[in-house]
Amino acid sequence: MSSKERDRPQYQLATVSRACAILREFARSHEPLSLSDVVDRTGLEQTIVFRLLRTLEEEGMLRRPEGRRYISNVSILTQKRFRIGYASQCSDSFSKAVTQGIRWAAERYPVDLLEVENLYSPKTALRNAQKLAAERVDLAIEFQVYERIGAQLAKIYEAASIPVIAVEVPQPGAVFFGIDNYSAGQLAGKSLVKAARAEWGGEIDELLMLDLEIAGSLPHLRISGAETAVRKSLSGSYQVVRLDSRGEMERSFELVRRHMHLCPRRRTLIFGVNDLAVLGALRAFAEVGRSECCLALGVGALPEARHELRLPQTRMIGSIATFPERYGENLVQIALNILQKKPVLPAIYAPIQLITAHNIDKFYPLSLYATSER
Repeated sequence: MSSKERDRPQYQLATVSRACAILREFARSHEPLSLSDVVDRTGLEQTIVFRLLRTLEEEGMLRRPEGRRYISNVSILTQKRFRIGYASQCSDSFSKAVTQGIRWAAERYPVDLLEVENLYSPKTALRNAQKLAAERVDLAIEFQVYERIGAQLAKIYEAASIPVIAVEVPQPGAVFFGIDNYSAGQLAGKSLVKAARAEWGGEIDELLMLDLEIAGSLPHLRISGAETAVRKSLSGSYQVVRLDSRGEMERSFELVRRHMHLCPRRRTLIFGVNDLAVLGALRAFAEVGRSECCLALGVGALPEARHELRLPQTRMIGSIATFPERYGENLVQIALNILQKKPVLPAIYAPIQLITAHNIDKFYPLSLYATSER
């Protein structure tokens, strides 16, 4: 028995106090804990911890979604609650997945979420920042695509002493969360090279790059990374064509269709800043009867892309998955670390993974994602 337990008033139940100590450790950590983790953190005997963990699980206070690691189902009200402002981007499937993940994470942590929508508009994003600043939120999560207003947003939040996490597009003074864009582009370029060698013996006539210029230099690294990888591996006099798709399917479709009306049939590798741009290009190639002339790869592994990858005759060879459905947990945890004065890196990168028709079921089983991919 510890000295703390010997000093406990007689009316207190030792078992209940130990259970409360365990629940407090889950509240502090905000992450799954194993039996050994709890023993180390509480100093209690392993047998006692084992029995308490099982009891708390049976009573619904804990759950085990990851094998031997537990997660708490309860919130301790003595914890300070934080108000986090979240300015979402728009209603595309990537943004929806990020937003839903943030909402789910906020429900599990001592967080009250104040949401506004930027609606893909710089003026709206600036108004929303002023609104969140006026609301005196403890922290803001900014998800907007216009790099040119980053300094203005930073000035609004800095004046209100509100820390910021910038999603996908960097902002001065903000912690960045998103993918390593150049690495994603390199992975895409190498995958396109491999496909071109298998399909056309490595001979191509055109490299079609679909950019998102308003997002600035960082997302553009996806394009430059892919182009560098292709140029390094494929020689020849192929043409490089760059179109500002804005990451939009309809705009990409119109631009690529117009481009093909002005040029002959070409063996074309297609890479875009996101899946939507690539799917628009594929639709354009199909409309003019040149599907066999292209091989394409996108970024995001969005539901629309996953549906395309499952089609038997698709010319989409893959997509670089960024797992936006997992962003929420990471973003809320980073926010709490900032608010609790814990050390946080200035840039935190989300994992990426090449998704193809061969491994898609491993990462996105149709039994779980069928509804979103229709």
